[in-house]
Amino acid sequence: MIILKFYLLLMSIIGFLLMGMDKLFAKKDMYRIPERTLILFAILGAAIGSFMGMLLFRHKTRKAKFFITLPLFAVVYAALSVYLFVI
Repeated sequence: MIILKFYLLLMSIIGFLLMGMDKLFAKKDMYRIPERTLILFAILGAAIGSFMGMLLFRHKTRKAKFFITLPLFAVVYAALSVYLFVI
């Protein structure tokens, strides 16, 4: 159980950092992180951090696949996190 808690926390941090890095790369016209990589990390547990990064960095907010999937998966992982951290 503790491993799953650590995994979700670590993935959220990674998702947040990936969104921030991709926004920085976009501003500097550098190599970008592929959208499917960002979505894949969100699906694998980084949805909360990715969603927070999307809002904080104002990144990918106009893309429907991000505006719909990140909050959806964030809610799922938030519910799972509440269950794991409360029980």
